[in-house]
Amino acid sequence: MLRFLHILLTGLLGVLWNKVSAFDGIRLVNGQSKCSGRVEVLHRNQWGTVCNHGWDLREADVVCLEMGCGLSEFDHHSAALGAEFGAGSGEIWLRHVQCSGHESSLTHCAVILHSNPYCTHENDVGVKCSGTLLMPTLSLLSPHTVFSPGEAVRFSCSVLLGHHISDFHLYKHGVSTPLVTQRVDQSQTRGVELTLSDVETFHQGSYSCRYRIKGFSPSQLHSSPPSNSINITVVELLTPQHWYNTSAEAPAGSVIKGHSFNITCSTPQQYPGASFQLRLIRTNGTVRQSLPALTPSVTFTFSSAQGSNEGYYYCLYRVQLGGRTFVSRESQALPIAIRDPDPVLSPMMISWLVSGLTFVVAVVIIIVVAKVLCNREKKPSELERETRTCVDNTYVALSINNL
Repeated sequence: MLRFLHILLTGLLGVLWNKVSAFDGIRLVNGQSKCSGRVEVLHRNQWGTVCNHGWDLREADVVCLEMGCGLSEFDHHSAALGAEFGAGSGEIWLRHVQCSGHESSLTHCAVILHSNPYCTHENDVGVKCSGTLLMPTLSLLSPHTVFSPGEAVRFSCSVLLGHHISDFHLYKHGVSTPLVTQRVDQSQTRGVELTLSDVETFHQGSYSCRYRIKGFSPSQLHSSPPSNSINITVVELLTPQHWYNTSAEAPAGSVIKGHSFNITCSTPQQYPGASFQLRLIRTNGTVRQSLPALTPSVTFTFSSAQGSNEGYYYCLYRVQLGGRTFVSRESQALPIAIRDPDPVLSPMMISWLVSGLTFVVAVVIIIVVAKVLCNREKKPSELERETRTCVDNTYVALSINNL
C-alpha cells in the first residue's frame, strides 16, 4: 500500500510519459541464457537500455514473467551498481520505471520523466530470472513420520524466492485437489506452515506442496512445480481378539489342574516387528509374556495348568515404527479358573478301575473254565451210566441165583 501511494504521489508530482504504447518489444542481452541479461526495449525501431534508478524486485519480476522466465533472482547490490551485463549503447529509453508487479509488460509500467537526468550506460539495468518457477521445499515440522489417528501433521512449504506468492497448497499423491491451502501475507513471503489436522488411516501416503504466484492481473495465477515428497504412516491398531482351548472334560471357563491349555491372540492387521503381549491379572500380582507377531494370530501354550495360572487374561498388540511405540487397546478379560480333577473321573482312577475289572474278569473266566473241565472229567456220560446200571443188575441177579 505504501509503495502504491508513493507511485501515485510521484506520478502526480512528476510528468508521466504518455507514449508507453510506442514501445514495440523487450529483450535480454549478454546473459548466459535467454533468461538473463541486460534489459533493452525497442522504440522507434531502435533498441535502448533502461536506467536502474528506482529499479527493484517488482520491475525485475515483471520482466521475467514477460519473458516467460519465472521470477527474478533479484540482487539489490547488483541492481544498484548497474551494468551487471555490460554497458549498452545508443539511447536510454527508460530512466525511472515504477511497476506494481501485476503488469503484463515492463512497457506498461509508469515512467517518470526528468527524475534523474544523469543516467548513463553505467546504470544500465539487467535481470537474472529463475527460468521457470522454482521448486518449493517441503519439510516436516513434526518430530516423526508415523502418527496415530487424530493427531496433527505439521509441514513447512518454502521457496527461496518468495515474492509475488499468492498461496501454498499441500497435495497427497493421487489426489488432484489440495488437502490444505494457506494464503500468504507479507510476513510469510518465503514459506508457510501447512497443518494436516485429525489424520486418519486414509491420510497415509506421500505428500508434496506447490505455490502459486500472481500473474499480470490479480486473478491470474501461475502454479509452481511440485516440491520434494514426504511419506507419512498412520498406524491404527485394532483391539485384538482372544480365545482358549483345553481338554474336553473341563467345564466352560475352567482348566483342569495338570492339563494343558493354550490362549490365542489375533488381530486382522499386521505390522513388521510387532508382538503380542498376554497379561494375566491374579490375586497376587500381574504376569506378562510376549511373543513375536510373525502371523496375524499367536498362541501362548501352557503345558500343565497350576493354581498360578488362574486369573483374568488380556491380549494387546504392540509395534515400534519410526522411533515410536504404538500399543492397541487391551482385549476384554478372559477369566480362567483352575479346577482340581474329579477323583471318580480322574485318569488314574479310571486306569485303576479298568485294570481291576480286567483282572477280576480274567479270574472269573479261568475259574469257570476250570470248573467246566473238572465236571467234564467227573460226570459219567449217558452210555457209562447205562453200562454201569446193566452191570449192577447182572451182579444182583447172579447173587440171587446163588442163593
